Amino acid sequence: MAPRQARERARWKTVAQHALFAVVLTLSVLGALAGTDLTAGTALLRIGPALALAVWYAYWVALRGGVGRPPLPYLVGASAAWVAMSVVDFALLPVAVAVLTPYWLRRAWWSAGGVLVLGSAWSWQRLTTGGSVDVQTLTGCVLGVALAVTITCYVATLDHESHRRQRLLDELTAAQAERAAAERQAGTLAERQRLAREVHDTLTQGFASIGMLLDAARDDLPPGSPAALRVGQAMRTARDNLAESRRLVQALRPAPLDRTHLAEAVRELTARLTEETGIEAYTVVTGRPVALAAGGEGELLRVVQEALTNARRHARAASVSVTLSYLGDALAVDVQDDGTGFAPVARHAGIGLTTMRERVVALDGTFTLESAAGEGTTVTVTVPLPDGPSAPAEVSAPSPSPSPSLAAGTQRMAPAP
Repeated sequence: MAPRQARERARWKTVAQHALFAVVLTLSVLGALAGTDLTAGTALLRIGPALALAVWYAYWVALRGGVGRPPLPYLVGASAAWVAMSVVDFALLPVAVAVLTPYWLRRAWWSAGGVLVLGSAWSWQRLTTGGSVDVQTLTGCVLGVALAVTITCYVATLDHESHRRQRLLDELTAAQAERAAAERQAGTLAERQRLAREVHDTLTQGFASIGMLLDAARDDLPPGSPAALRVGQAMRTARDNLAESRRLVQALRPAPLDRTHLAEAVRELTARLTEETGIEAYTVVTGRPVALAAGGEGELLRVVQEALTNARRHARAASVSVTLSYLGDALAVDVQDDGTGFAPVARHAGIGLTTMRERVVALDGTFTLESAAGEGTTVTVTVPLPDGPSAPAEVSAPSPSPSPSLAAGTQRMAPAP
């Protein structure tokens, strides 16, 4: 509704400006013709430049779209026409009001100053040329100038107020859009948390119960019997699905971000990977960390989780490193493992890789995957950083040789100088 109203106001303002130009120019020419002995030559000297000025205005302002900001050629040509008309007949001096109409309607004080200057010039011309300036004429001049100043100031003030209200409407619309986006994000996070609770309370607990029942059933069977072997296979399947459901809960609701930032959450992921599997995993943070939006950090954390899950389940890696590089205007995340890798034809086949790429694209970032059979895998993600306050500078880098703390999944840190 607001954009349509703005266009409607702009259209009427344009019509009013063109009408004011035509009225002022016409009245000025008629006033000049009324004060002279009307002949064909005198009429042509006054009407001809006026028509040329009207054509010039129509071309540069009406046709070329110079209503809001008239181009310089219009001002130069119109000013030259006004000077020529004033030389022919000083009574055409008010034509300047028409010439400067596009400018005066934008500035109230310019309008008032211009009318005052024209009124003073007209009075000076009357006095210096020996014209009679009686009280009635002077009073009419003062009243006319005052009326012109009042009208132009009023029109310019209305225009200024219209622009101010339009800015307020634009700000209100932007604030409403930001609020709607925040509400959508909050709703999305709330729905993810609800799904995480539902999965935890149903599937996860169900798989745990199945595992316990199968464990008890296996104890009642003779060791090495076919039934015991099948129960053992069912137990392994239940445990694998229990682990998958827990990872699904973590992906839906990245709990580490509820109490810390992305870098610390990634450290917890690598530490947990080392603790659960014995894989040598560590996190490296370089540059000055900058906080991303909550949703952005959550998406990046899920990408890192998926990359670590791939290294854990498929790559059979002995070492995994996660590097977070804060580059000022961008954040680069590299997840590298020394696992088996895979052939190029299989790079984009998995749903996990597709999901990772979609998450990164949603953050206006870039996703790169490098892998070869027997040469490990490297996942590189780059996302833009927002402008805002940053955390204290820190730089962490791995030492040349592994240490016991690294085997435990801890972060090797060195304070920034």
